[in-house]
Amino acid sequence: MIRAMTALAAFFALAALPAHAAVDSETAFVFNTFSFLVHGFLVMLMAAGFAMLESGLVRTKNTAAICLKNIALYSTAGIVFYIIGYAVMYTDVNGGWIGSFSFLYNPPEAELALLNAEEATPEQVAAVVEGGYSVMSDWFFQMVFVATTASIVSGTLAERIRILPFLVFTVLLSALIYPIQASWVWGGGWLDEMGFSDFAGSTLVHSTGGWAALAGAIVLGARKGKYGPDGRVNPMPGANLPLATLGTLILWFGWFGFNGGSQLALGSALDAVAMSIVYVNTNLAAAAGVIAAMATSYAMYRKIDLTLALNGAIAGLVSITAGPDLQNHVVALIVGGVGGVLVVYAVPLFDRLKIDDVVGAISAHLVAGIWGTLAVGIFGGGDFVTQLIGIAAIGAFVFATSLAAWFVLKVIMGIRVSAEGEDDGLDKAELGMEAYPEFGRGSSPHF
Repeated sequence: MIRAMTALAAFFALAALPAHAAVDSETAFVFNTFSFLVHGFLVMLMAAGFAMLESGLVRTKNTAAICLKNIALYSTAGIVFYIIGYAVMYTDVNGGWIGSFSFLYNPPEAELALLNAEEATPEQVAAVVEGGYSVMSDWFFQMVFVATTASIVSGTLAERIRILPFLVFTVLLSALIYPIQASWVWGGGWLDEMGFSDFAGSTLVHSTGGWAALAGAIVLGARKGKYGPDGRVNPMPGANLPLATLGTLILWFGWFGFNGGSQLALGSALDAVAMSIVYVNTNLAAAAGVIAAMATSYAMYRKIDLTLALNGAIAGLVSITAGPDLQNHVVALIVGGVGGVLVVYAVPLFDRLKIDDVVGAISAHLVAGIWGTLAVGIFGGGDFVTQLIGIAAIGAFVFATSLAAWFVLKVIMGIRVSAEGEDDGLDKAELGMEAYPEFGRGSSPHF
């Protein structure tokens, strides 16, 4: 009884605090850092989502290779972003085109002094707290974004790309291509000064991955037998649609970290309210993307295509990523729904152009990313012309540099497996092992 009365008294005491009461600076520092770390590992979970989605949409003979690519690209991107990528993106951009080429981004002296002090002084604590968050928590949150960009490329080029040149491209993407264009906005570069707005990366992350994937698909070419001489598109269905569905739901879950963490703070009531709105808009846009893709696929084919519904979810998520801070949730439904419609039309369009995209990543990330970034200008979150300039500038830079990189890799080391290796599958050709060895040769139509 006494405990209950004490708890009740504490409740009323808190309720009586003035509405404008705010946490102190050290508490805000803790919450901001916590937000970066938790949202960062939610985005890291998207690596598992991409791995499962891609594993479900490739044939069984390529499953182990796609799993290896996804865990390897995450590891490669993380190391390279630590060595140089973060500095290129954030250090000394100052309204320009690129950051510095300093190496090994480590904790600042103030944080190290606090860590190593036998008894921290108020001055040491204040020196750390004034930054607003732990420096390396921000590095961790930004690092998982570049890994997401590389994952987009992985899915498009599946079933015929060699693993080693793909990882070399991941190094270039993580060290230079992604950080340079991202520095133009998030690093305080020239596009940021123009007023270009991309809250969590519809263009800076998703369209960038899409442009790099498009360039790779053009240089690499289509899978053997994908397109007939008469222009016919030969379906090559994925082996495990339940796994692809699980991957999509994991991506959906991880996206709350992607967009929610991009509020970049959780040290005030304002930040908490804004982050809640971002979460709701993210969820609504994804749901609208699914329903719109289902309705559109039924109208076009008189059937509801599961793979298009899955890409509808991703397209809805990508579309809202540029402006998830919208205060009118109905607009989030519109933005996500349009993304879901666009992906259904874009997938067959790229097939007609004979651009072989195994998982539909170009449609879901590039096309929906462009739409989402323009939507910020349409619905009042930014200037439409400025948004268009940013899309064009980043698209031209990423596509041109990626095209050059893929072409050089093709000439120097070759990027495609042999015809025999493609027939056998990348699991055996590249890894010397199979994801499903118990199936046996000839027991599955996917071999």
